[in-house]
Order: sequence, then structure tokens, then C-alpha cells
Amino acid sequence: MALRVAVVGGGPAGSSAAEVLAKAGIETYLIERKLDNVKPCGGAIPLCMVSEFELPPEIIDRRVRKMKMISPSNIEVNIGSTLKDDEYIGMCRREILDGFLRTRAEKCGTKVINGTLHKLEIPGNDTDPYILHYADHSNGTLEGENKTLKVDLVIGADGANSRVAKAIDAGDYNYAIAFQERIRIPDDKMAYYEDLAEMYVGDDVSPDFYAWVFPKYDHVAVGTGTMKPNQARIKELQRGIRERAAAKLRGGKIIRVEAHPIPEHPRPRRVVGRVALVGDAAGTVTKSSGEGIYFAAKSGRMCAEAIVEFSNKGERIPTEQDLKVYIKRWDKQYGMTYLVLDLLQRVFYRSDATREAFVEMCSDIDVQKLTFDSYLYKTVVPANPLVQLKITAKTIGSLLRGNALAP
Repeated sequence: MALRVAVVGGGPAGSSAAEVLAKAGIETYLIERKLDNVKPCGGAIPLCMVSEFELPPEIIDRRVRKMKMISPSNIEVNIGSTLKDDEYIGMCRREILDGFLRTRAEKCGTKVINGTLHKLEIPGNDTDPYILHYADHSNGTLEGENKTLKVDLVIGADGANSRVAKAIDAGDYNYAIAFQERIRIPDDKMAYYEDLAEMYVGDDVSPDFYAWVFPKYDHVAVGTGTMKPNQARIKELQRGIRERAAAKLRGGKIIRVEAHPIPEHPRPRRVVGRVALVGDAAGTVTKSSGEGIYFAAKSGRMCAEAIVEFSNKGERIPTEQDLKVYIKRWDKQYGMTYLVLDLLQRVFYRSDATREAFVEMCSDIDVQKLTFDSYLYKTVVPANPLVQLKITAKTIGSLLRGNALAP
């Protein structure tokens, strides 16, 4: 038999999964509703993703080597001095990155379908196929043509509002909302953001996250995010970041406004039967940094690698237990990263006083090096014990001072 797999969602998670499956000779279908999708997203990717996913230089709009952390009282801390000459944070536009990854998966043999999934029919046993009911938009209409597809496995890569997750009763999760404006600013102001990104913290821009100004190809992305129950205030918070960065954005023109839900934590069930969730559908966005692109692509790849392994390159149908190995491997590799970032957000984002402490802590060179190395290479770099002790003492000292400032 030839294994048939449907991947629902053509972002970094879905495309990365489809590429691995197709390369192994597995019959792979990728269903994506909007092939020109422009997802609201800061668009930052770590250096390790560029090499690991073989991204060509033209995918990267900007190579950020400097970052400003800006406290509630507008104290600025410059970070990035620890970066080597060849190290940077990549800034990309999602429509460019996603299109590249999807096209590459198609070149490897993936059958790309411009379609909207309406229903996933669940089989009553371990061998019958899953039946996908979808609208095929290849005729150019919004309604599309109703079609069905029978497959042995399904990968849900269809984002925070995943229909695949609902179909398998994967459970709910809380989500944050991200709101972003793309602003084209005058050339002299754009020059300031040549290789610089800014992160702002404060109750005026987000009561539980941060706001950003990230450089893109010919504009800047200015946005903020917040969790429940503050989502009703998102436009007010967006005004807050525009006001904080007003002098640097003067003369700018808004060219696009975007909003999108972001999962706050993994779904209760990420594998049910022969269906696995990856990316935002699974809840792979990190706390504190809100990073999602690399972890989405990596989860898609790791899920597909498990399918290739346990299907013996498509010769047998993997079981639920086989698919759950992907989850075990994921949690083993990244579980600590999520715990640490969740703790950081709980500790440092809870008041303006603790945010001041956080920005102060970022001025320490050892903290900067540990932070950048962890972000760029996705490994919690083991500093020597003396450095670890110094960072711990610095953290406690900053918090004590921050709490002393609290009302």
C-alpha cells in the first residue's frame, strides 16, 4: 500500500511537514485556503532556521544586529554587542517566507490544493481512511467546488482557529491577540532601522506582553500583543506604541493593518488517532518572546520525520502511539525552553516596576550573551557556574529594585 497524508494549512508548519513527507516518497496533499496569505507577524526568525531550513538570502528582508529594549519610563538599553559579525536575527515577510516553503514542498512532489477544509470525517476503526470535505478554489471562485479526499493520516497545520483540532476534539486553549500596522516611513527614518529592531514594554503598550517596531523590506512593522482579558483594549494599546515611537515614525503612512490570534500554550491533545497537530494548531508559540515561526516549522518537520520513520517510508500506516512519539520528542527537546520563558513572562511582565527591572537586567553583557545565544541557536547555552551565579544575582537584584519602585 502507498501511505496517503493530508496536511491542512500551508504556513511554515504545514509546508515543512509536506516537504519531508514528499521527499520520502509518501503521497502528500497540502490544502491551503489563501495561497497569497499575508499573516500578521513580527517576522523574526533565528539564525539557526536560516541554515537548518536552507533559506536563501533573498528570503531575509533585514539582518538585525542591534536591538533596543525600551522601558516604561523610556529608558533605552542597547543589546546586540555580543553578536559576532556573521550573526543576526532575520526579518522576513510571511507572504515571502511561506510562499517559498510551500513552493519547495511542491517541487518535492507535494500536491498543493487551493482549498478550504469544511469537515473532517473520522473513521470508526484504525484502518479506514479519514475523509476530508473541502471547497476547491482552483476555479477562481470564493465558494469553490465541493470535493472529498481520502487519506490515512492528517496533519493539522491550520493555525489557532484550527478546524482539524475541532474535529478531533483536541481541547481549547487561551490565546493572545496580535495587532500590527505596516508603516512606510521616510527614507531618513528607515535608515535608522537599517539593522535595528525595538521592543517596548509598559502598561500603555501591553499589560502582559511587549510592543515592537521591526524593520521590513521597505517599511516597518509596528505592533503589540496582549492576552485575555485585555483584548478589547488592543486598539488603545496600538495607539500606545504609535505614541511611544511617534518621533521615529513621523511622516509615515500605514500601508496594511493586521490582527491574528496567537496560542498561549499547547492544546490538551496534540495527537488523536491518526491525526497530529503542529504549529499554532498545536500551540507551539513561546511565552515571553511570542516566537512562533521557527517552532512551527520545526514541529512540522519533527512530526513528518516520525511519520516517515514509523511508516517505513510509507509502507505501513502509523498508529496513534507512533504519532505520539513526535510529541514525546518535542517535549523532551523544548519543554524546558517553554517553562523558562513562561516563568520569565510571569515574573517580569506583571507590572511597570518589574518591567523596569527587566530592562535594567538586559543591560548586563552576560545576560545579553545568554539570551542571544539561546534565541539564535535554540539551545539554553550552559554558561559556566560563576556566570550563572552572576546572572541569578543580577536578576534578584533587579527584581528587588523593581519591587521597591512598585506602589
